[in-house]
Amino acid sequence: MPIVSGLRVSTISGNVAARCNPQGVRVEAAFSFYVCRPDVGLVRMSMKQGFGFTRRAAVVALLASVALAGCGSKSEAPAGDAVKAAAAPGAVEKPVLKLGFIKLTDMAPLAIAKEKGFFAEEGLNVTLEPQANWKVLLDGVIGGQLDGAHMLAGQPIAATIGYGTKADLIAPLSLDLNGNAITVSNKVWDMVKADLPKGPDGKPTHPISASVLKPVVTSFKQQGKPFKMGMVFPVSTHNYELRYWLAAGGLNPGYYTPGDVGGTVAADVQLSVTPPPQMPATLEAGTIEGYCVGEPWNQAAVQKKIGVPIITDDEIWNDNPEKVLGLRKDFADKYPGTTAAMLRAIIKAQQWLDADNGKNRAEAVKILSQANYVGADEEVIAASMTGKFTFEPGDTRDAPGFNIFFDKFAGYPYYSDAIWYLTQMRRWGQIPEDHADQWYFDQAKAVYRPDLYLAAAKGLAEKGVIPAEAIPETDGFRGEQSGFIDGVTYNGKLPNAYLAKFKIGLKKGQKVSASGVTGN
Repeated sequence: MPIVSGLRVSTISGNVAARCNPQGVRVEAAFSFYVCRPDVGLVRMSMKQGFGFTRRAAVVALLASVALAGCGSKSEAPAGDAVKAAAAPGAVEKPVLKLGFIKLTDMAPLAIAKEKGFFAEEGLNVTLEPQANWKVLLDGVIGGQLDGAHMLAGQPIAATIGYGTKADLIAPLSLDLNGNAITVSNKVWDMVKADLPKGPDGKPTHPISASVLKPVVTSFKQQGKPFKMGMVFPVSTHNYELRYWLAAGGLNPGYYTPGDVGGTVAADVQLSVTPPPQMPATLEAGTIEGYCVGEPWNQAAVQKKIGVPIITDDEIWNDNPEKVLGLRKDFADKYPGTTAAMLRAIIKAQQWLDADNGKNRAEAVKILSQANYVGADEEVIAASMTGKFTFEPGDTRDAPGFNIFFDKFAGYPYYSDAIWYLTQMRRWGQIPEDHADQWYFDQAKAVYRPDLYLAAAKGLAEKGVIPAEAIPETDGFRGEQSGFIDGVTYNGKLPNAYLAKFKIGLKKGQKVSASGVTGN
């Protein structure tokens, strides 16, 4: 395979399409080509994007067509063709909307779309209504009391496969990357801090492995007490991130049996559900010894001096996908113009939030601090949303990527992101049986709708509202991803192979019952 600027290249001709791996490239025309980037997968590039694609490189690439072959993927599905935008939407059919949210800083795109007039620019009159918890929010969308919502990525996926409530929901847009952390009580922090590796400044070296909790968990067991931690919902990113971190440190977070929402079978650490705003009070009451939640509720523990964030989620999985815009499928089908208008407004808000290295974040903090949005003190929200993150008093660190709303293609709903959530559902027993890789692809494509995202985003790019290069042209799969705390890599095209890599978690053929895990 020829090499052009350090990248493997193959051409495409007529109806022939080359398969792609994270190191490969395929050429579409003399001066445009596809690069398989490890972070986002297949992306269309051009001379304007600074890759130095010269005439000589084009000739080399064209010569490569005589040896046209796959770029190395071992997966037969999906084929790798770029996702196409949905048909151009028409006028807004339903201008008056009600969208739900939970009081977290990552609802910011909705608040900014309203407060900065982006919804109004698109002909929408939107009411944003806070919800008591994620279950209430989900039921509101399914029941039609809400037209859509700031939603956990796992919620539309779980509803589609029938885990919990069965409903046809879609996610046409991802709201953000990162934004969560795991906080432990002062008591637990005092038990582990002395043994943590320190940097030259005397502060703990990050990331901190969950293995430091092993003697703490043992101590609790010797006292006849379970070690308990909180997360926000059984299919939340927070649940899977907390479980991932614990398992990477050698602690079993427990398995779910069919119909069970506790997930405590064989658990070293017992996890339970607490709504995000109630996390600090639940920790302070001693009901739990730690939790995984979005901001500002980790910083609230710091301000109240009741707990210490021990790790941020970007240290568990760098640039992990977080919340989504969740809609009923029949809503998007019935109101395509309205759906597109919503997406355009939110994309504009996402761009505003990340513009010029976060110059607008201070204003965003003021907006979010209002009682009708997050309702926390400006100081608490700013402690994680303005490029810094405070772990404890006197330990504030640079964290420019803690909240990402637009950069790094944050808004694009990748199929591979949905598949990762499905793998974790299977890993911990929420999906009780094995499924072929194709099943994972089919479920992901039923829920995540990059075609709708592309229709909205490309409409904005054509008008010069967002740059065209901010829109990936991809098959919907990121390339193989690293950046996980345990060093395991993830390829969304190989979900079963990914599941087989974990020491703790269900393996092929295994099932969970109240008595434990059975099978090979």
